[in-house]
Amino acid sequence: MKVIDFVLNVLWLLFCGLWMAIGYAVAGIVCCILIVTIPFGVASFRLAGYILWPFGRTTVEKPGAGAPSCVGNVIWLVFAGWWLAIGHLVTSIPLFLSIIGIPFGWANLKMIPISLMPLGREVVPSDQGFGGR
Repeated sequence: MKVIDFVLNVLWLLFCGLWMAIGYAVAGIVCCILIVTIPFGVASFRLAGYILWPFGRTTVEKPGAGAPSCVGNVIWLVFAGWWLAIGHLVTSIPLFLSIIGIPFGWANLKMIPISLMPLGREVVPSDQGFGGR
């Protein structure tokens, strides 16, 4: 891991990563209560790890994800995706108010699509720097 990614991840963790990861973990726990929604819980826990330490990693579409993940994403969007997306939006607003927080605010906004449609995606190491895709 590059030094800059480590520094950015530590600052991210302090400013907003911990709170957003807790939100994803709570969503994962709620989804794991019912047997039918366990895949949503697993996806939520996977994204909680990504949200906790995002720099140096990115998400890509799984090649084999098809119609079931599309249907699952619609269900996720209705029950949990909106709340997590609102959390990213609300968290980004105070970050934009400070100079050091502006890149983190943009990173938070870039995570909204992932929070809305997490199924059929996987977290992979990024070869590009600073939140590149």
